[in-house]
Amino acid sequence: MPPSRLPGPSYGGGSMPMRPGMGPPSMDTSRKRFLHQHQQQQQEALGGGLRRGAKRRKMADKVLPQRIRDLVPESQAYMDLLAFERKLDQTIARKRMEIQEAIKKPIMQKRKLRIYISNTYTPSKPEGEEAEKVSSWELRVEGKLLEEPGKQKRKFSSFFKSLVIELDKELYGPDNHLVEWHRMPTTQETDGFQVKRPGDVNVKCTLLLMLDHQPPQYKLDPRLARLLGVHTQTRASIMQALWLYIKNNKLQDSHEKEYINCNRYFRQIFGCPRMRFSEIPMKLAGLLQHPDPIIINHIISVDPTDQKKTACYDIDVEVDDPLKGQMNSFLSSTTNQQEIAALEMKIHETIEYINQLKTERDFMLSFSNNPQDFIQDWLKSQSRDLKLMTDVTGNPEEERRTEFYQAPWVPEAVGRYIYSKVQQRRQELEQVLGIRLT
Repeated sequence: MPPSRLPGPSYGGGSMPMRPGMGPPSMDTSRKRFLHQHQQQQQEALGGGLRRGAKRRKMADKVLPQRIRDLVPESQAYMDLLAFERKLDQTIARKRMEIQEAIKKPIMQKRKLRIYISNTYTPSKPEGEEAEKVSSWELRVEGKLLEEPGKQKRKFSSFFKSLVIELDKELYGPDNHLVEWHRMPTTQETDGFQVKRPGDVNVKCTLLLMLDHQPPQYKLDPRLARLLGVHTQTRASIMQALWLYIKNNKLQDSHEKEYINCNRYFRQIFGCPRMRFSEIPMKLAGLLQHPDPIIINHIISVDPTDQKKTACYDIDVEVDDPLKGQMNSFLSSTTNQQEIAALEMKIHETIEYINQLKTERDFMLSFSNNPQDFIQDWLKSQSRDLKLMTDVTGNPEEERRTEFYQAPWVPEAVGRYIYSKVQQRRQELEQVLGIRLT
């Protein structure tokens, strides 16, 4: 196996000779700092992966170095794929943000809800027979979405906030002519409603259906509705239409931007010549009403020949767009992300392996070109690394020669060395005798 380090300059400063008279042997400050940083990097490399978990690596980790691309011209195809992947990631990230913003707003579509209204009649029987003693009828109100997609069918009652059936007041009196159903937090959804009453004559009834809009919708005051061209809409849509009217008619004050100068239509509706933007919701609340209910007039027939007839009515309702469910599943799905993460990890490992092969190739190529110089440089490099790891100062190979001690700095180094030894001995005597020498 090739050594872990290629020949080259050492950054630890080990090639500089250390003066023996400069005090006791110790590691240079820059060396200590370098070794400390090196140890920290090794600890982070070992434990950082556990702390960060599956943290995404940078795109730069997947880039092939230029020296490898020069050796393998075919690697340009990989770099082109990498550039395409970068663009694709940016596009997906942008689309994901757009989907997240779109989900915050209601995504609805109009569908047809078909309502079936039918009734059955049970005549009275003579006494002694096991049957009803009093004639009665039963009204049934059911419905379903036409061409409803998906396996889960939505309950009929889930489309309504309330249902009121008003019977003939002359037949059933003021206390028994109304049948009401109102949605409560604990209401169980049902596929239909049934009403049973005694009677043997045809009954006129009126059905009042109040749709459950999500988000809630409101009916505008007729004057404001004609002005804005909006009849029944959500509060946000009404505010948007109101702002467009103010903007198109330049009703915003040019100096005090928070004020609106009412024109003659606004003065008639809001009852003031000038108002703040912050006052609009409060003033608008008095002009909003609950939407009109759906009114269906029906006759409950007790004629035996009409019992099997069913009246059908189609009404428009708003339901969640199936696209919203697909968008939610796309955002919450982690299957593709896990697969992509596994593939990215494999790419990182492949790039690291390619870099390792390039290092081994350079090592062997340098040795084959000039074995003698390569071995000498490599031994020097390993010697510097060994001294750095073992905290060895100086250069024993140079210090064992006489030429080393004939350098110009030797006399000064000897003087400093002797002075440091005298000071060290003096401190030891002071500690033993308990006095301070002067």
